[in-house]
Amino acid sequence: MIPGLRLRQTRERLGLTYRDVEKASYQVAGNRGRSDFIVHISRLSEIENHGAIPGAHKIYSLAAIYHLDPINVFEWYDIPVANHFHEGAELPGRNTHMAAPPRTLRLPLRFDPAFDPRRCELLSRMVESWSELEGAFLRPEPHCQYGYIGLDDHMMEPLLRPGSLVLVDCSRREVSNGGWANEYERPIYFVDLRDSYVCAWCVEDSKQLILQPHSLSPCRPRIMRCPDEAEIVGRVTGVVTRLATR
Repeated sequence: MIPGLRLRQTRERLGLTYRDVEKASYQVAGNRGRSDFIVHISRLSEIENHGAIPGAHKIYSLAAIYHLDPINVFEWYDIPVANHFHEGAELPGRNTHMAAPPRTLRLPLRFDPAFDPRRCELLSRMVESWSELEGAFLRPEPHCQYGYIGLDDHMMEPLLRPGSLVLVDCSRREVSNGGWANEYERPIYFVDLRDSYVCAWCVEDSKQLILQPHSLSPCRPRIMRCPDEAEIVGRVTGVVTRLATR
């Protein structure tokens, strides 16, 4: 169905006139402090009747006024927002950076009765059916964020391979200078270098932050002034990595 027609039908089911929508959009614009959210009568007519494509701010206003999910409205206009994570995974970046999480996750719904968790097996053979689950249900805690290890960031290789996605606990920003038994227990930190990001082992000495690479990494240690040149974003608490690019 044509997106403009869907919007018109939604408006009519709510019993709203063009003027009602325009008036409500002024309130949204007032709340947000930006005139971009205003949907004038003439613009709404073009959207509904002549295939005009509304901008992001107007889609937000219409979704709010019509009590719609703006993500669904974007999809009416063939903008698959839910696929942004998987599509972006095929377009890796060269630099380490913070990353948005997936909106939906594909999870096994029912396992084969012969499934034995003690054996190593291909997951596709063990699962009878799959289902999509909203990523909101599996989002990390509010104090956690996702980070992406850039293709040019070899600081923690091979422990953290370039192209990995890491979970960063932003509530754990204090550097631990000892207390681990091996390199797998040693905390890894996601560090803001003001003009870039990096993942590294860290040692804090007075107002200096020493970034230490993995012993097998080609990178060298770096000494940064803290917090002028570097600041801990958080501690890496999880990782998803690819073992091969092809």
